[in-house]
Formats: sequence, C-alpha cells, structure tokens
Amino acid sequence: MPARQDLSRFATRYERHYGNRLFRCYVHRPASIPVMLEQAIAAAPDAEALVAAGKRYSYAELGSAVERMGANLAALGVQAGDRVAMLLGNSAEFVLTLFAALRLGAIAVPLNTREQRSGLAYALNHCTASVLVYERGLADRLPAPEVLPNLRHSFVVGGEDGRGRPFETLLEPTAAALPPVTVQEEDVAAILYTSGTTGQPKGVMLTHLGVVHSAMHFEQAMGLQRGERVILTVPASHVTGLVAILLTTVRVAGCNILMRSFAVDEFLRLAAAERLTYTVMVPAMYNLCLLRADFDAYDLSAWRIGAYGGAPMPVATIARLREKLPGLRLMNAYGATETTSPTTVMPAEYTELYPDSIGKVLPCADVRIMNDRGQEVPPGEVGELWIAGPMVAPGYWNDPEASEKSFVAGYWRSGDAGSIDADGFVRIHDRIKDMIIRGGYNVYSAELENVIYNCPGVTECAVVGQPDPVLGEKIHAIVYSADGSVDAARIRSFCAERVADYKVPDFVTIRLEPLPRNANGKILKAQLRAQVAGD
Repeated sequence: MPARQDLSRFATRYERHYGNRLFRCYVHRPASIPVMLEQAIAAAPDAEALVAAGKRYSYAELGSAVERMGANLAALGVQAGDRVAMLLGNSAEFVLTLFAALRLGAIAVPLNTREQRSGLAYALNHCTASVLVYERGLADRLPAPEVLPNLRHSFVVGGEDGRGRPFETLLEPTAAALPPVTVQEEDVAAILYTSGTTGQPKGVMLTHLGVVHSAMHFEQAMGLQRGERVILTVPASHVTGLVAILLTTVRVAGCNILMRSFAVDEFLRLAAAERLTYTVMVPAMYNLCLLRADFDAYDLSAWRIGAYGGAPMPVATIARLREKLPGLRLMNAYGATETTSPTTVMPAEYTELYPDSIGKVLPCADVRIMNDRGQEVPPGEVGELWIAGPMVAPGYWNDPEASEKSFVAGYWRSGDAGSIDADGFVRIHDRIKDMIIRGGYNVYSAELENVIYNCPGVTECAVVGQPDPVLGEKIHAIVYSADGSVDAARIRSFCAERVADYKVPDFVTIRLEPLPRNANGKILKAQLRAQVAGD
C-alpha cells in the first residue's frame, strides 16, 4: 500500500486569475516551474533526476547544467518572454533546454518531431521564435533561413551541420552572470501547437500556474511519492509527456528515464532494470507488453501506478494486468492540451467497476455538462464538457478569435460529448470535433481531408476512424474520384509528403460514386464508420 499522504498539503481555496476567472487553487504550491525544480534540488540533490542515452544526472548536476545553459542563453540576449523553440526528441537536451528557457522567464515551444517543413515554418513564424534548438537528424525538415526572419540563434544537437552552432557550446562554463528573474504564475511557460478541426494549428498557452496545478493534481490523485521512477515513453513535446510525466516527476523529486520511442522489449528491460514505479501510457502500449511471450520473465514488482488515457482500456487488458501485476494500480486519466493534461482521474479502486468512465473530476477542476444553448444539464444527461480550473489555458497564442470561441465565461469548451452521473463518474460518449485517436495521437479528420482534397483526381473525401485492437483506432480515408484517376497508393504518398506520419491514412477506399449525404448535403460519416467497422 502507498504511504498515506499529508492531505493538508493539498488544501484549496478560491482565487481569481487571468482577469476574472474564479476557481479553486492549491494553497501550498510552488510559484513557478523553476521554483518547482529548485525545491526538488534542495530536497534531493544527490538523487537521480534524469537517465537519458546511458547518462545519469543527479538533481544537483541537472541544476548546475541548467544554470550554465541559462547564463549562456542570457549572454546571447535571450530574456523573459522570448520564444525558444525545440525540435528535439526525448533527450537530455530537451530537458536542459526546457528548464534553461524557463529559468530566464522565456517561453519554451516544443515542436512535434514528426511535423513536416510547412508545419514547422508556420509554428516558428506564428510564435516568432528567436532561438531554435534542433536535432541534426531532423535538419532536412527545417524551413530555409530566409523563411524565418525572427530566428536569431540556432543550435544543433548531434554534430555540426553548417547551420546551427553546436549545442555543447551552451553548456560551456561562462563568466556571464545568470540574471535574476522572477517568473509570475500567470506567465506563459510553454506554447504547444495542436491541430484544430479547421484552419492552421493553434498555439495553446500553458502557464506556470497551470503546470504546477497539473503536477499537483497527479501527485494527489495518484498518490505519488518522493523519488518515483518514471519511464517517458510518449513524446516530451506533447502535453502528456511534458506535464503528466516529465514535470510531474520533478514535482516529487523523482527520476525521469527517457526512451527515444516506445519499443516493448526495451521498455520492459528498462522497467525491470530501473525499478519503474509510475508511468502514463496509452492502452496500446500495455497491450503490447502483455503480448510478449517473455512478459513474466521481467521483474516489475516495483511498478505501482499505471496511468493511461487517449483511448479506452479494454476490460480484458485490465483483467490480465491485474492477474500479472497485482500490485499495479490502473488509473484512467482524461485531459487535453488546453487543460494542461488532467481534468479527471479514475481512482484505482473503481477502475474495474467503471471501465467505461474516465474517472472523477480533480480537486481544483470544475466540469459542467452543457447543452447546445449553453445551459447545464442534469446528472446522467449528455452534453458538451465545459472545463474550468487553474490548469485550463488562458487561451491561444496570438489568436484572439479562436480564444474567444473556445473559452467562454472562464470555461474551455472541450468539444467532447459526455455526462456525469449522480456519483460523479464522468463518461465520454462521442467526439464532437470528429477527432480520431490513433495510438494516443490526436488526428482531426477535417485537417486531413483538407490535404486529401488537394490531391489531383480527388472529387470528395471523408476521413473516419476504424476500430483497431492495438492502436484504438486507425485512419480510413474514403475517396470519391469521378474520373478514377487516383489510387490508394497515390493518396497515401500525397499525405506522407505533407503531414506527420501518424496522420497518414492506414486505409484508403476509392469509390467511383459520390459519398452518401443527408438532405442538407452533409456527408454521412456515421454511415461510413459503420461500413469500415464491418470491413
């Protein structure tokens, strides 16, 4: 059994933030992410903080490296509010760049390493990034320098490439003093770009207030303890990797063990060797572990908490994990980039009783189920989830129109249709935004449809999710070609050149007749989903 928490540490009170938003906040909280790191260093200077590519950092060593890097960035003129973009996979360089930028009051902009050149150009210019740290292996994706007029400094990890200075120069000792910077709670800590159902991606502004509350939500709801050992299996550039794992682990002075990408054999080896205690993964990853014939050969007895989200966990998987790992507490979690990760968490004792629920609302969160007239509906009835709390983003970077549309009266309109029963269990019934979740990655059908429509020979198209036992869903594009001049291979190739690889359709059906539509001319996606589900 986990040690009993001192609940007085999680006392709450109502506060006003971001203008006139009123919500519950933790009373005893770090003032910012840099303060959260400082507290971990003070509490456990010699404890392992980071394991990456075979190198190990104690908290004292991590703090020293962050200070050197911050001083070198400051000497280049980087200051509070500047945007520091990061095209980096799960690596020590990602962690160091993140904390060095935040130490200066700058804003970190983690970029999806699967994004293509046009998407990177949009994000870098939209946030007017002045610094870019990137991996040499991803350099061919970078836009030409003349396309990035605001970029002043570039640093490359993994060897010189003629464009960026070596990353190592940022870690050299320097006589430059690290300027004192007081980071305010409501300051933006990071901008994460998330695709919308229409138009260009939106830059979600994550604040220090929001990140601190999310880390404390995970700490309280999951019973996290000092010194947790966590394997980061999902991208650090996504909100789950960044907040639910990386920064939450720092909150409890734990150790982040980084995987470049998930591979089941390597994960199980690391989990046993590093004495994994806690992680957050998508259900597909748990399934892949159980499929290993040698699963029982790994000593996973230290693994206490298995959080998951992004897709439902099959009941059979829950049962098998309970059988194989009786000490593992499985906990579903629901959130979004706009909520800085968690909104609900399922208490472990209810996971098997309510496998269709995403859990209960977290202590500082407020969830309302609203109808299309903006009125709250009674318990058990379905409506749209509106979410408020200190972890909810104040809006989208440089996009007041999108912010005004999505953030109403202090609530973020999730676009998810759900309900809350009389006992407080929350359920998601559908995705109003027509989003596909493929292996934990969000794929918006409208975004992909817009790409496919540009392929020569396409008359009309629709993108829907097709159920998959491992990934949760795969992507199925149904294309009507009036002249029959396009085939499935061409569609997939066309998409692969323009979108991240996980957005490329897994299946393409070419039709020689128009797609089904209702009387108002809207494509009947429900009918198409039923068709592909039966294929």
